[in-house]
Amino acid sequence: MATFLAAFLFLLAFFLLMSIGYLIKRKAVQGSCGGLGALGIEKACDCDEPCDRRKAREAKELARQEKLNKHRII
Repeated sequence: MATFLAAFLFLLAFFLLMSIGYLIKRKAVQGSCGGLGALGIEKACDCDEPCDRRKAREAKELARQEKLNKHRII
């Protein structure tokens, strides 16, 4: 139980310090290597023509956004 409590307190302190750092600097946490952007890839799927599953997912998201905009109060 003591080990669990120590690990929990350590993680709690870690996240608290990270949140204070974010509030002070207003800069998001990012990886050190730059990820796909460092390789010149703009997105995870770098194909010219997306697959049918991706097209369906994008159409569903577009319909959701249109529905939200249609019923927006402000």
